[in-house]
Amino acid sequence: MTDTAPRPYRSYVYAYPHKTAYRPLAGRPALRELWRDEPKDALSLYLHIPFCEVRCGFCNLFTRIGAPDGLTGRYLDALDRQATAVRDALGGTGPGSTGAVRFANAAFGGGTPTFLTADELNRLCDIAEKRMGADLRAVPLSVETSPSTATADRLAVLAERGATRLSIGVQSFVDEEARAAVRPQRRADVEAALAAIRDSGVPVLNIDLIYGIDGQTPATWRASLDAALAWRPEELYLYPLYVRPLTGLARRTAHTDREWDEQRLDLYRRGRDHLLAEGYEQVSMRMFRRPGAPAQGPDDHACQTDGMIGLGCGARSYTSTLHYSFDYAVDMGEIRAIIDDYTGTEDFTRAVHGRFMDAEEARRRHLLQSLLQARGMPAGEYRSRFGSDPYDDFGAELAVFDGRGWLDGTDPGLLRLSPEGLAHSDALGPELFSPAVRAAMAAYEPK
Repeated sequence: MTDTAPRPYRSYVYAYPHKTAYRPLAGRPALRELWRDEPKDALSLYLHIPFCEVRCGFCNLFTRIGAPDGLTGRYLDALDRQATAVRDALGGTGPGSTGAVRFANAAFGGGTPTFLTADELNRLCDIAEKRMGADLRAVPLSVETSPSTATADRLAVLAERGATRLSIGVQSFVDEEARAAVRPQRRADVEAALAAIRDSGVPVLNIDLIYGIDGQTPATWRASLDAALAWRPEELYLYPLYVRPLTGLARRTAHTDREWDEQRLDLYRRGRDHLLAEGYEQVSMRMFRRPGAPAQGPDDHACQTDGMIGLGCGARSYTSTLHYSFDYAVDMGEIRAIIDDYTGTEDFTRAVHGRFMDAEEARRRHLLQSLLQARGMPAGEYRSRFGSDPYDDFGAELAVFDGRGWLDGTDPGLLRLSPEGLAHSDALGPELFSPAVRAAMAAYEPK
């Protein structure tokens, strides 16, 4: 049977399984029981702020526009209650003291965390430190921001509280392209925000750019890349544009043709080659890092081995046997309802929505998230962790990838993607989904 390679842009796999495979959890298991026997000495901490000033046309993240009638305050109240319950469920010693519970890195995401005021950002940091016991000045702390909210007062709070990385979604330095992506912004405001970030002294700047926007050409793509490089960012993320259900662009355009695939692949390769020529190293299909820039915790969301504590109604948490969160939606009305339900919740001691992970799924997740990193995965590391060989566990899938030229076979002890394999990460990743996860995702009704 002849293998037919899938289209290159199927899905960005930033976590496995996707939330569309989550379901309401029978019996709502107690967090204390879920975390009782888990290693807790190298946890990741993620706080989710689901608010933005505008919603970009390509965005399907869990976020809403604006926060009327004191909603941010009520949200932080709920986040405080959740943090208190979760820290109690983790056990060990109390917040701020030494013991079994330790956080290795932290991140504030969204949405747009800097939608919060400077005072509210201070409170957010207090929740992470005083409730959860995370020492934000001693671990990498990454915070997402936007051109309109990267103000000096907010950035000063984050710098003082220990932020080591600020990630700003620019997407394009060409105003017409930003408008085509339903992202109202002016380049002058973008440049002012970047100057404020550099003035803040936070050591790592990441700039997000998008390729595949209507009207974008190789020349305008190069112009955006060069405008970003002028700031010498420590990191750059290059994202392909997706048009997803229930987003602004989905109601305005329909890209389904091979021509668009070829356009995006061409722009990806041009961007990759330009950044490599400028001395950046490729970390994954999307992520490029300037040599010498400090690492900021797990690369590109690949936390294969350690647990994750997610706080907020759009955050995930990971134990070795369960991934859990709250309900998921893209439609603005549904998101508002979920946020309102979250802010009214008093009891955060149980997991309500998620998916249990058996040993086979754990192997699959580890392979998937390791393979999508440019450095690859040592086969011996996999054998040490799981007691089996990846070629025995996933021989059929790996043979297909190898037949397409997606694997780099120069080192027999290292499972690593070739440059062409990295370029097709968004096709390769979904092919490693289990039949059960595929079925759950297919049965999900978007809302």
